Amino acid sequence: MKLQLDPGRCQGHGRCYDLAPDLFGEDDEGYGTVLGDGTVPAGADHDARLAVANCPERAITVEEG
Repeated sequence: MKLQLDPGRCQGHGRCYDLAPDLFGEDDEGYGTVLGDGTVPAGADHDARLAVANCPERAITVEEG
């Protein structure tokens, strides 16, 4: 599973990094960023899906695989 965040859609609500701080960070302006290459480590699937489901802008997508 791999996460992607569309910076053009992100409005900086911060839910992603509040809900899944091991998967998301924030830039200098408070917009979400995917940490590392976006690969979700084993055991973090629930946090990844929680962040996706709670993004009001639907800026986060998951690539299964």
